[in-house]
Parts: sequence; structure tokens; C-alpha cells
Amino acid sequence: MSKGLTSREEDYSQWYNELVGKADMAEHSAVRGCMVIKPYGYAIWENMQAALDKMFKDTGHSNAYFPLFIPKSFFSKEASHVEGFATECAVVTHYRLKNDGNGNIIVDEDAKLEEELIVRPTSETIIWNTYKGWIQSYRDLPILVNQWANVVRWEMRTRLFLRTAEFLWQEGHTAHASSQEAIEETERMLEVYADFAENWMALPVVRGKKTANERFAGALDTYCIEALMQDGKALQAGTSHFLGQNFAKAFDVKFTSKEGKLDYVWATSWGVSTRLIGALIMAHSDDSGLILPPKLAPIQVVIVPIYRSDEELDKISAIAKELAAELKLKNISVKYDDRDTLRPGFKFAEYEMKGVPVRLAIGGRDLENGTIEIARRDTKEKQTISRDGLVLHIEELLVDIQNSIFKKALNFREENTREANSYEEFKELLDTKAGFISAHWDGTPETEKQIKDETKATIRCIPLNNKLENGHCIVTGNPSTQRVLFARAY
Repeated sequence: MSKGLTSREEDYSQWYNELVGKADMAEHSAVRGCMVIKPYGYAIWENMQAALDKMFKDTGHSNAYFPLFIPKSFFSKEASHVEGFATECAVVTHYRLKNDGNGNIIVDEDAKLEEELIVRPTSETIIWNTYKGWIQSYRDLPILVNQWANVVRWEMRTRLFLRTAEFLWQEGHTAHASSQEAIEETERMLEVYADFAENWMALPVVRGKKTANERFAGALDTYCIEALMQDGKALQAGTSHFLGQNFAKAFDVKFTSKEGKLDYVWATSWGVSTRLIGALIMAHSDDSGLILPPKLAPIQVVIVPIYRSDEELDKISAIAKELAAELKLKNISVKYDDRDTLRPGFKFAEYEMKGVPVRLAIGGRDLENGTIEIARRDTKEKQTISRDGLVLHIEELLVDIQNSIFKKALNFREENTREANSYEEFKELLDTKAGFISAHWDGTPETEKQIKDETKATIRCIPLNNKLENGHCIVTGNPSTQRVLFARAY
């Protein structure tokens, strides 16, 4: 492996950028603002997809696919929606290229589209135009659809996984006969995301609602899960939107109720993206590389042989391959690395950088003693144990690592969530300790904007488990009945 990483304390941003590269997860592409997700990074995304896809299907949803291109006129039908995305849209204006006669390829000006097409930044408009043909009666409802896709939102300042012009995601779009059903769906999917974040990503999250200023364009309410990264910045890890009847009205999607009344359909949408990989890196990893929760690790166990002769390697390989087969029967992903071109120390460093949760080393002495050295990535603890009962020990160890990573992240969040009771205290906390700050706000967008402009901190959410508490806004002194959660954020 190459030299180590810049430390988090020295330069957190540089540490992150180096880690994404050295762990072989992603790299910048020839297309400005776009990334190449390399096989190891994509394997993490596939594990995320598999877990989420099962959770979606267990809650009654089905997958579908809708066009990448959206007619520009569709966006103009929902005013707040187009306003929210107008500055980020990539627009297709022509459908053909031609040779200019000098060996150059140019756009054929005669091939201008009658109507420009928007490259999908999100799919509400194209999907609700489609739903108009699917829905006539209450018998057609609910529609519970999810789409796995790529989207494009033009970004000038990009960062791998966190902010790129093109990224991968899933977007759910559901249609309902009543507002109550739609709100229940919105809340249900928020809980699915929170469950995934906490039980798969080992990432504790705050469940909450966005303020009107931070709400999704076209939504009546946006629910979110917010996580805290190791540098004290927040990251929005998932959103679920109650869209009311806005898109149904924009696309004239009506249904006949059981009572024979004609009404507009109620809607939700919800999504998470490859941004979650960035969250995974920043929440758990250390100055030696990735720390991955076992449930999402592409390789959960790696076995490295340490040998002096081909004969010794053959004996180690027999044990390693038998052990690998037993682990695979337990649905544990395992790799036996018997490459003879690299020294064991290099392999150890490589898998430490890649965050493999458990490393097994088998050497000549282990052959004699019937033992194996086992090391866990999260704490770097090593022990030598008997090969008897090893599979059960590894199963239990993986569970313990998953739980330990979560508890460490939860403790960090709790230690870095503080209350501020004045604007001066608020600004001091932001500049000296960062993290989440719980403070009173007067509920006005003007005060929210002032705080953002002056401190770069935003209201991450109004926590769903908030207790009512009489107080006064830290800026205006106006009455407030509850605290909200502020932070600087990605």
C-alpha cells in the first residue's frame, strides 16, 4: 500500500478525499462533476440496494422504471417544483451530430428538438403524468412504486459520493385515496430509512421534519433523518415527502371514490442515494482507513496465509478453504488471499484500508497448535484462538462489531449535541465544538435565513420526539414552544 492518510485532525476534507481513493472506492471521471464508482465502492452500494429493496418489498412496494428524459413543459406545471430545480437542470436541445467536413463533430443545427428535454433531476413530473393513465377509481389505489435510477443535478463544486452532477439513488412514488393514507406512508418510509441507517449502516439518526425553507420543492411536508459526522457537521441521510395533491392537480390525476365523488389523488415521494456511502465513510472510519459495519461490508472476513514454503502454503490453504466454505454456508462473505506477489504485511494494510471487519492470519505455528490469529478492524484488537468453534466465534464477533460501531457513533452524537440559550452561546458552540445545537427559534423564515447567513448553520430538522418547552428565540427573543436542531452541514 502507499503511504498513510492525512489525519482527520490535520485536514478532515483531505482525509476523506484520500480515503475514497486509497480504499479503491471511486475516482473522478473525464466528465467534469461526475464520478466513476469502482467495483469495491459499487459492492457497498449493491449491499445497500439489496437491504433497502427487501425493506421496500416487505412494505408492499414494487419496482418500475420511468424515462430519463422529461419534457420541459412537465416542469412548468408545478411552479414550486420547477423553481426548486431550475438552476440544476441539464437540458437536451438537439438529437443529432454531424461532421463539419473538416474532421470535427458538431451539433446538427437542423436537428433541434421541438421541445427541450430535461435530464431527470427527480421523477415526480414524468411519473404523475404516467399515473394519469393508471388511475381512474379508488380500486386503482394505492400505487406503491419504487425506481432505482441515476439522476443529474448540475453541480459546480463536487465531492465524491457527497455531491456530484450525476448520482445513483432510489425514489419511491406513491398514490393514495386520502391524505391520512399518504401521511402514514410518508412516516412509514421515514422509519424504513431510519431502520436501515441504524441497523445496517450502524449510523444513529435524528428523525424530524424540515422547515418550510428546507422543504422539498412541491411538498407540503418533508420528513428527514439527520446524522452527525466525525467533524461535527450534519448530513441529511434520507427524506420522505408528503406531497398533498399538488402533483395530482398539476397533471389532473383524479379518481372516483367509494362514495362516487371525483377527487384528486394524494401523493408521497421518498429517496436515498449514493450519498449514504459518504456518510458511512465519514461517520465511522479512522486514520488507518475505512471501518465498515459487517452487514454492508463487501468482504466480511479475509484470510491471509503466512508461510515459508510451498508445502506449508498447501497445508494452510487446505485449512483456509475449508474454513471459507463453512463461513459461506453461514452467509458470511469471505476472501482467501493467497496471492504470492504480495507480502502478508502489505495485505494486512490493504484490508485495513478497505475496512474488512475481520482478518484471519494462519501461519506455521498455527498449523502446529491448531490455532488462528483473529483481528477485528474497528478496535484493532488481536487474539489467537483455537480453530475449534471458530465459525461460531466469527458469527458472534461480526454481531459485536456491528453493535460496537453503532454505540461508538451514538456516544459521539450524544457528546456533541448541546443546548444554546443565547445567540452568543450558539455562535461560540459552532466555532469551538461544532455538532448539533438544540436552540429555540421563533418559527419565521427571516430569522432562519439570518442565522444561516451569519453562521452558515441551518435548521437540520424539528425533531419528531421533541418535548414542548417554553422559551425564547435565540436571535429575536420572541416566544417559542420547542427547540429545533441546528448544525453546519454537508
